[in-house]
Amino acid sequence: MSFLDLQSYLKFLDKSGELHRTQVEIDPVLELTEVARRAIRENKPALLIENPKGSKYPIVINHFASEKRIEIALGKHPEQIGIELIDFFEKIFPPTLKSLLENKTIAKRFLKTRPKLVKKGTSQEIVKQPNLDELPVQLCWQGDGGKFVTYGQVITYHPITGKRNIGIYRMQVFDSSTTGMHWQIQKGGGFHYYYAEMLGKEFELAVALGTSPALTLATVAALPEGIDEAMFAGFLQNKRVEFVKSKTISIQVPAQAEFILEGLVPPKERRLEGPFGDHFGHYSTASEFPVFRLKIITHRKKPIYPATVVGKPPMEDKFLGNATQQMIGPLIKLIHKEVRDIWAYYEAGFHNLLVASIEQRYQKEAIKAALGMMGTDQLSLTKCIILVSAGVDVRDWFAVLKEIRNNFDPHHDFIMIPKVPLDTLDFTSYKMNLGSKMIIDATRKKVQDSGGRMQDEQLKSYILHLKSTDRRVIDLNLVADTVLIVKVDSPPQNFNTPSIPESNSFLGRTLLEKLIVLPELQHLKIIATVSSDVDIHDKENYIWGIFTRFDCERDVIFTDQKLTGISPVYKGVMGIDATWKPGYPEPLTMKAEIVRLVDVKWGKIWR
Repeated sequence: MSFLDLQSYLKFLDKSGELHRTQVEIDPVLELTEVARRAIRENKPALLIENPKGSKYPIVINHFASEKRIEIALGKHPEQIGIELIDFFEKIFPPTLKSLLENKTIAKRFLKTRPKLVKKGTSQEIVKQPNLDELPVQLCWQGDGGKFVTYGQVITYHPITGKRNIGIYRMQVFDSSTTGMHWQIQKGGGFHYYYAEMLGKEFELAVALGTSPALTLATVAALPEGIDEAMFAGFLQNKRVEFVKSKTISIQVPAQAEFILEGLVPPKERRLEGPFGDHFGHYSTASEFPVFRLKIITHRKKPIYPATVVGKPPMEDKFLGNATQQMIGPLIKLIHKEVRDIWAYYEAGFHNLLVASIEQRYQKEAIKAALGMMGTDQLSLTKCIILVSAGVDVRDWFAVLKEIRNNFDPHHDFIMIPKVPLDTLDFTSYKMNLGSKMIIDATRKKVQDSGGRMQDEQLKSYILHLKSTDRRVIDLNLVADTVLIVKVDSPPQNFNTPSIPESNSFLGRTLLEKLIVLPELQHLKIIATVSSDVDIHDKENYIWGIFTRFDCERDVIFTDQKLTGISPVYKGVMGIDATWKPGYPEPLTMKAEIVRLVDVKWGKIWR
């Protein structure tokens, strides 16, 4: 079944028991975040809040926050779509009459991808002067710089080529008709604005709130630059996406959206935007970003405002991100023939950790593949790539660790790439958009060294000894006989903890330097120190706690490291100081009074 607008999708969720309606008043200021976060952890259905505080418009949240809801939205499992896409491209290119005739069904489906211009749409049933104060815009976290529109699908057109891009970018509300426009690096809308500024043009754009599931998922997907998200949405829903002429600017906008915000982004105008509690589980730093000035708001009769919350995983973006990489991840094989599978870990905010399986046809082809992927569209923002051999399940964290244990020798298999572009949200280098990356080659080699390992019981006994003899150590966890995670008495400074004593600020590093040289630990591959807020026995939490809190160049060390000429040589155990450090933004926590307030309402909400 294809859903051509948000409300038809929500009605189907309602009938399927995947949506719950509540009359309980919920405040978009902080309270909604706690409700959404808790609902995901308890596997609750999507929530339609019919009486949000301060607004007449209902809010829907978590409507893509489960694998089942994603499958309903797409009409099939996203992996099946990925299989269909790669199968089609491999068979149809180069296009011939024979290949088209043999693949008529999917060829016809591609003919339906071109968007369709219609004379009128439900998104323009009501036209009014802009007043963002009427919308139930969220204040997601107490440290945020203000209220943010979190699900705005920003429609832009290249000022020279006319090609369309649709992307979701956060928008801080400055007043009733002005917002920020958070264009991170490597984002299509930002590239379009770059060229508009070069030409000195005011940049027209529109923001759609609440579109069809296919268009929303296409917007989230990290499509290659220049690929129209509306065309991909047409493929997903097997029907052309309808657009209509906007009311006050010259571009086309989705005809079936809940709301459309039309306006301009002037050239050379910037305003301080942020902080914002982001999907790395910390606040992203306030910085100067372009400004969006609204001219008009249109909406359908009785619209529903879509909301989402990002933060410490798991959140709704876990399901959205996993679905999109299941759909378009296989397409990497068209560019890199040696790549068999890739998987970005939501636990690490996707960009911080990517595992790739490689069919290695010659020595070190895996490294070539990793370097190539680090230069490919959104994959260029990846911080850490772990390479494994073809046949290894890249989604199985423990299988990946086993490959590291058996095949990783830092002298031959570790590459550090300093001073390169990095995700705008990554704070670990202290320099926005710049940082370092690393590659761990754990592919199987012809000769493997499987001997010399300390017996498991001996190693575990020694680890227990460490805990009892060093009071700086709170807890330890040996994962898959590969990674020793050490929780140290170094809490992050946030809204609920006092200032960190100076002596504890660099405890993770000093303790790590001691551990990686201990003879008893030389058969480990990695030792990571983490702060006291990380649950080192929970896989989801420790992957988050490690991979969002270290800079490769600054915080990765080895038992023995030196320069030979200008080339670094690494030997022994890899150490990762993943403790929270002074200068890092605070991790996201919710105010205790908000938690208590939701405690009181929780049972009533789900009646």
